[in-house]
This record gives sequence, C-alpha cells and structure tokens, in this order.
Amino acid sequence: MTDRYFDHLGARFAQRIYDSPKGAIRLAVLQRDLQQWMPALLQPESPLRILDVGAGLGQISGWLAGMGHQLTVAEPSEAMLDTARERINASNPALPVRFMQAPLQNLTAQGEQYDLVVCHAVLEWLADPAQALQQLAALLQPNGALSLAFYNRDALIYKNLVKGQFKKLRKRPLSGQGKSGLTPQQPVDPRDAAQWSAAAGLNCLATSGVRVFYDYMPEPFSSNSSLDDLIEYELRYSQHPAYQHLGRYLHWWLRPAVPR
Repeated sequence: MTDRYFDHLGARFAQRIYDSPKGAIRLAVLQRDLQQWMPALLQPESPLRILDVGAGLGQISGWLAGMGHQLTVAEPSEAMLDTARERINASNPALPVRFMQAPLQNLTAQGEQYDLVVCHAVLEWLADPAQALQQLAALLQPNGALSLAFYNRDALIYKNLVKGQFKKLRKRPLSGQGKSGLTPQQPVDPRDAAQWSAAAGLNCLATSGVRVFYDYMPEPFSSNSSLDDLIEYELRYSQHPAYQHLGRYLHWWLRPAVPR
C-alpha cells in the first residue's frame, strides 16, 4: 500500500464532499470544536503559528487565517494546493500565508515546530498512519496541540450493519477500491489511533464526532431536512458520550503528554 494523493480529484471532492451537506456539517463541527479548544493555546495579542497538513481545498486554513493566525498550508496535490491558495488569498488574510506542496513525511525535515498542527482526513489515506503520528508529534511546540480528524472504521462497520450488508463485512475489506474512489483506503480503528497517539507521546484531551447521525439517515428524511436543522442537531450530539463515537469522522484534540 502506498500513500494516496488527489491531483485529479479536487473537483470531485468539491462536489461530493465540500459543497454538500456532508461537508457543511463537517466544517461546522470542526470549527465549533476548535473554537472551544484553541483558547488553551492563545497568548494575549499573539497569533498562533499553525500548520495545516494535507489542507485539501483550504476551508479550515482559510477560516484560521481569517482569525489572524500565521498559517502554513501543506498539501501534496498541486491542483488542490492551487485551489487552496486562490481561495485563501482572495480572503485577504491579515498575515501572509505560506504554501508548501509537500506530503507530511517531508515536513519534519524543515526543522520547524508549530503551536497548532491541523491534520484532518489524512491518516486514512496513508500507508503508515502510526509513523504519521510520530511525525505529527515532532512538528509540535512543547506546549502545542494537534487537531486530528480521521475516518472512523467503527462508523463504517455500523453503516454496513444497518444496511444489512453482511456479505460485504464477511468477504470484502472495509476500504476504498481503486484510484478514482473517495472512500479511504485504510479506515482507522480508533483503538489503533489511541495506541499510535500514546506511542507518539500525545494525550487525547477532548473528542468529538463528525456526522454522528446524518450518514445513517434514510431517504427521504435526509433530503427533506434543512441544512440548518442538520447542523444544529449534529452540533448538539457530536460531543454526547452516547453518539460521538458513531461519527463518520472522529476529531481529537491531542497535546504532548510531557512538555518537551
């Protein structure tokens, strides 16, 4: 297995994910979580140095840059990085944004560390996610934080269970097939992610689920629901202990176990 990049799939991501209720819900939950968690990092009148790893089309980066933080945007796909650059620069960020066409594995060689590292929807596309956690930890300042969101294998299993797809669960790997699909090649088991994080010296201090019910809604209920209602109730239940683990993605707030 090799890492998967998206040089030719930016338009499909925009249509199928970012410009859909799925993308709107995901962005709303991630932004709400970061608004809750980031104050622990803030110093008076001092912007955070933030690295967005695998930034995609730049939604989170643009939002963070708009808040006045100092952003470095890293994305291995040239096409997606170009779109992110255009989007972010058009918003006239208060501070210059640095753009790097580079995968995660090349970033530690830069010798830089950040107050906040954002890594959303990346682990599940990598051949060695355990090593990725080590590399992400190395990019953190001693008192920094990692915002990690990953595709939840438990949710994929549950989705197949409620659809009665038992043959698929028995015979087929729970992964995307081929190079043109948008289903991740390696959905992440949260127990594995917890072990990888601990091995990298990171503690998980807060968690949230992204799309804890929307992806399970049958038609016509999902299509007939307003986006405002969907976002309201996803936000309401995304951190509820009974529902957050059903999120199609899990969002974790990780900090070094012992300041380095």
